[in-house]
Amino acid sequence: MEFLIWIAFTVLTIIPMVKLLPHFGLNKYWAVACVIPLGVLVLLWVMAMKLQELEKL
Repeated sequence: MEFLIWIAFTVLTIIPMVKLLPHFGLNKYWAVACVIPLGVLVLLWVMAMKLQELEKL
């Protein structure tokens, strides 16, 4: 049962990442990193850094 909950949260995280990552100049396939909980945090940090770069322009 816990595995199904983990799969559900993973899918619910990957779908928005696939749509958001190309806007930050990253390949959408990096969304697969969301399978690892630390991968989500790394992607969020990278997106935040890219957002700061875009705001400076």
